[in-house]
Amino acid sequence: MIIKLFDAVGKYAENKDTARDIRNKFLLPALEKKEKIFLDFEGVETTTQSFIHALISEAMKKHGNGIFDYVVFKSCNDSIKQFVKIVVDYMQEALG
Repeated sequence: MIIKLFDAVGKYAENKDTARDIRNKFLLPALEKKEKIFLDFEGVETTTQSFIHALISEAMKKHGNGIFDYVVFKSCNDSIKQFVKIVVDYMQEALG
């Protein structure tokens, strides 16, 4: 499954409610079925740490680092990559 984030958020991925909706409607169900899901950031220029946190933190709580066997971040610019890294590092530390 490919989630084209630009279609949901436009150039600026900052709405936590939208991130939560994507997580609950697509990400978590795909993980439960052990299906690969691509989070495609093509066209998205920037995001916020809170958007990425809302998007993946619950999945990491439920599935640990195993989510990265199924979740692929695609077409991320350097800024988006940095926010993803910050959230992943924080969640790994928080989960021990």
